Amino acid sequence: MTIAKGDKLPDVRLVKATDNGPEAVQSSDYFKGKKVALFSVPGAFTPTCSAKHLPGFVDKAAELKAKGVDEIVGTAVNDAFVMSAWNKAAGSDDITMLADGNGDFAEALGLTMDGSGFGMGKRGQRFSMIVDDGVVTEINVEEPGDFKVSSAEHMLGQL
Repeated sequence: MTIAKGDKLPDVRLVKATDNGPEAVQSSDYFKGKKVALFSVPGAFTPTCSAKHLPGFVDKAAELKAKGVDEIVGTAVNDAFVMSAWNKAAGSDDITMLADGNGDFAEALGLTMDGSGFGMGKRGQRFSMIVDDGVVTEINVEEPGDFKVSSAEHMLGQL
């Protein structure tokens, strides 16, 4: 079953990419008590993810925060070292990267995809959501190959 508006995020382990290395976090604890703009990409350093998705959240970070977002979080089925390197290469200090290395978060959300045709295996779909105190208040899931509704710009219109 795919997560929907009004649902509580599943409680799974993610890994926060930090300057001091990987730090395990529980999603139920991490998203508690704050409003988060969450976006997910099929993979760090992949074309659309690096050229459009992440840069949009970098460019719109101040506007998202001005509309009440406490934190901007990016996730992908990559390890914390890759997520950290991607944020250093193309992101910003305004974005927290949470690695979903085993795909447990994407699977618990019901938002996996099969990237085997591209040598990527099981990945998370491209999506964004607004999470308020652990509850999904908006969710935007892209059709395969699209980049329309999961952008920072689209999310700004939802806040």
